[in-house]
Amino acid sequence: MKKRFVTKIAAVGAALALALSGCSQEASKDNASGGGDKGTITLGFIPSWTDGLSTAYLLENQLTKLGYDVKMETITEAAILYSGLANGDVDIYPSAWPEVTHKQYMDEYGDKLEDLGAYYDNAKLTIAVPSYSNINSIEDLKGKASEFDGKIIGIEPGAGLTAQTKDKMMPEYGLDGEYELVTSSTATMLTELKNKIDKKEEVVVTLWRPFWANSAYDVKDLEDPKGAMGEPEALHFLGTKGFSEKNPEAAEYIKGIKLDDKQYGSLEDMVVNKYGEGKEAEAVAQWIKDNPDAYSTEISE
Repeated sequence: MKKRFVTKIAAVGAALALALSGCSQEASKDNASGGGDKGTITLGFIPSWTDGLSTAYLLENQLTKLGYDVKMETITEAAILYSGLANGDVDIYPSAWPEVTHKQYMDEYGDKLEDLGAYYDNAKLTIAVPSYSNINSIEDLKGKASEFDGKIIGIEPGAGLTAQTKDKMMPEYGLDGEYELVTSSTATMLTELKNKIDKKEEVVVTLWRPFWANSAYDVKDLEDPKGAMGEPEALHFLGTKGFSEKNPEAAEYIKGIKLDDKQYGSLEDMVVNKYGEGKEAEAVAQWIKDNPDAYSTEISE
């Protein structure tokens, strides 16, 4: 017989929560790789995309407390991540953009994936410039390529944001013959953005929300009157097909996760800025301690 009870994020395995607090990332991985009695769950994420980074470590913390072994698999490209998810090499992608940004991958792999629910519902792709720029709309970029060295600074070549910018936005506004979309990595884009802002020079970059860089750097979104960057969408947890059947308790817990702007912002800021690389597990443990009522979900037993 099943009984149902409400479990707040900090209440699952209170003793383990105490043990996790203050641990290093390596120690957290050691804890996650042993002692779980409900099987192993592999989380795949791209570290430079900090929405997935933050929620991956949140899930690692919580699923470990629920009794699962958790493996963290870092991946460099969205195409590889979706392929791994479809093939079962990865069990969960903890921050997918399936409605618009990653539609190309959903078209290819969607029948081999399982939607485990959306945790945030107002994500969007943007084109941004420094706040001091006189440019206020994407359409204002037309004829101004010389002011921006003829470049739009992008992120990873396989990112949905890259495809949306190159295949939709640039042709829609007639920028494809005037600007080059420069792709490399999120870290490189942010470095270029910072360098230009420090020198008070013009630069145009591809960005998105939610993302900590929007508050860390003096930037503004350009208006998009033609809607070429797409409508706002939700951020989802995606699983490999059959995940819920194999891991019903984990699936039900994950489906209950809902974060608003303030909660998500504080989580990402804690992971990326206040603690930083190598201390993600510590950051999540502290965030849970600071936000014991962030969300709740029902778990079947």
